[in-house]
Amino acid sequence: MTAKIIEPTPSAYDYRLLIKHFLRTPLIYSPDQEIVYRDRVRYTYADFGKRIHRLANALKDLGVEPGDTVAVMDWDSHRYLECFFAVPMMGAVLHTINIRLSPDQLIYTINHAQDDVILVHSDFLPLLESLKDQFETPKKIILMPDEQDSIETSLAVHGEYEDLLSIAANNFEFPDFDENTVATTFYTTGTTGYPKGVFFTHRQIVLHTYGIMSAFCSYKSQASMNSGDVYMPMTPMFHVHAWGIPYLMTFLGAKQVYPGKYDPDMILKLVAAEKVTFSHGVPTILHMLINSPAVNDIDLSGWKLITGGSALSRGLCKSALDLGINVYASYGMSETCPVLTLANLKPPMLEWDMDEQIGIRCRTGLPLPSVYLEIIDSDGKPLPHDGKTTGEVVVKAPWSANGYLKDPEKSEELWSGGWLHTGDIGFIDQYGYLQITDRLKDVIKTGGEWISSLALEDIISQHEAVSEAAVIGIADDKWVERPIALVVLKDEFKNKVTGEDLKRFYEQFVKSGMIPKFGVPDKVIVVDAIAKTSVGKINKKALRSQYG
Repeated sequence: MTAKIIEPTPSAYDYRLLIKHFLRTPLIYSPDQEIVYRDRVRYTYADFGKRIHRLANALKDLGVEPGDTVAVMDWDSHRYLECFFAVPMMGAVLHTINIRLSPDQLIYTINHAQDDVILVHSDFLPLLESLKDQFETPKKIILMPDEQDSIETSLAVHGEYEDLLSIAANNFEFPDFDENTVATTFYTTGTTGYPKGVFFTHRQIVLHTYGIMSAFCSYKSQASMNSGDVYMPMTPMFHVHAWGIPYLMTFLGAKQVYPGKYDPDMILKLVAAEKVTFSHGVPTILHMLINSPAVNDIDLSGWKLITGGSALSRGLCKSALDLGINVYASYGMSETCPVLTLANLKPPMLEWDMDEQIGIRCRTGLPLPSVYLEIIDSDGKPLPHDGKTTGEVVVKAPWSANGYLKDPEKSEELWSGGWLHTGDIGFIDQYGYLQITDRLKDVIKTGGEWISSLALEDIISQHEAVSEAAVIGIADDKWVERPIALVVLKDEFKNKVTGEDLKRFYEQFVKSGMIPKFGVPDKVIVVDAIAKTSVGKINKKALRSQYG
């Protein structure tokens, strides 16, 4: 027996899941709502809609056609948001360039993506100028200065962003096309070799937007979002479309605030002045903010903040909650558009005291609607959801990337067995919450046993003197690997707390059975700073090289 398929009426509109449909609702519901860039630019959604049309016409006048690739090198700005829409709505591909890559990685991504046009903020002109002789194909360069001063450059420039928009036509007929058309591409920061190209279609981005809307806006939990929120991202827009959340907040017609270059004082100033209620970022950004002297002069109650990219420790969570920040964790990866889980508290948990809630807020989270999560053993068999049995986390979601750009071999590795392999180790508890316990490459193997570096980081984060911590495994002749902890102290504890003091702190967790005795790090080293990746995560590869 075959499934019944109804033939559509020939005149019926073939409604495709395209990014352009996101714009219709806010332009009807909230045309006068504001979009803000730092303390420089302020305009309405109605203006935003017109500028998208003008940008598309300006790009068309430069020769951009469907299938071409338009790259952006900018701080988080209103201009970037305009590119999020205009470029894919034309049928072109938006390449969000990671501005923090090394020069050799940067030119690799530009050439690998075959960029046709590069929109570049003046701050990044020297970097781009140094690479111009390595362009494999001609590039049309558009400047995106914050100031109107004349800028000298050795690059062949085809105009300035605002000048081009000012002379472009007001209306662009954005076409219908296949919803499986590539909309965006960007590059992951791998631990070895060159970055891998990830791409997403209109269909995947639209489904991801609906997915995060259902998780963020529908469930009774410790926090939810709606059109009345004031949104400010603290995840770079080059990194998986700032987690895809600008698409959602535009769809809702919420006020949006873009901070430009990340500066703690400016971010906190914008939170206060624009009454920001919702943000997201890696724990490193949160740590930077709560340790800024300016944080004590601002009322942060009412600010909802989702963390992701790396584990939210109990210590950092408590510090943020003490300031009134409604913080909780999420999880995803570059290849999943990216959000997979959110640490929403279930309704009965809302009555728990804060110490109990912190345990859930720091969980990796519940899967979003339409997301299937499993943990598997080395043979690919599912493991029990008992809150203790760990295995590799694999996933199926309607917005997951189908593979890597021009890399069929790694694409097959990614999707081995029909599940997307995250490379993370974790467990699922009886309530359905996922907890990542480590990356496969970061787990510490000692004496035939596994030790979670994230668990050891979480423990030491609870010491009153610890501002930030990282735990890594280093080679050991007897045990294969042994853990060491690297710790940055809070200013008031510097020269007062030693590594030995912190090592003794672990002993109480041995006595309580939270970690085995062999899990106590051999050394706790007090350092001034901990190495980070280009997207603000702790760089354990660099730390292993430095301390191994």
